[in-house]
Amino acid sequence: MAESTTLARPYAKAAFELARDAGQLSEWSALLALTAAVAEDSNMHKVLKHPALTSAQKGQTFLDVCEGKLNEAGANFVRVLAENNRLVLLPEIAALFEQLKAQQEATIEVTIESAFEMNGEQENKLAQALQKKLSRNVNLRSQLNKELIGGIVVRAGDLVIDASVRGRLAKLAEAVNS
Repeated sequence: MAESTTLARPYAKAAFELARDAGQLSEWSALLALTAAVAEDSNMHKVLKHPALTSAQKGQTFLDVCEGKLNEAGANFVRVLAENNRLVLLPEIAALFEQLKAQQEATIEVTIESAFEMNGEQENKLAQALQKKLSRNVNLRSQLNKELIGGIVVRAGDLVIDASVRGRLAKLAEAVNS
């Protein structure tokens, strides 16, 4: 995993700088999401790993599957990745690009798992509190998780806040067993 991140980082950074300088962060985000989805397809993965195909053939097959959904810069990016046998890294490149984009826009993706359905007012209050704590704009996504019994679990990048009944019970059990 670390190796693929290391290999993908320069390509993600180059794509980000190109997109930022052209004022096309959203367009490149969509482009990379599309290409990552194509690269993750099981049939495309077989093509990309096929030893008998040249890099150019793999790149052309990839572009054919995208059927003109890429602009010229995106197609050139795919060709460069193909020449360097890096098309399989597109999902990782897309993820790293999104991280760079979020840093640029001072936003963070936050996932809230709750035992019960949250209403809009609760989500807004939580988003405002997280914006203050994290000093960033928050894109909130909530999920229902009945296994929590009660409370919530907040995931924002590397930060995890477990305010669930299940988490508290686990901490209590750990303290009792110590």
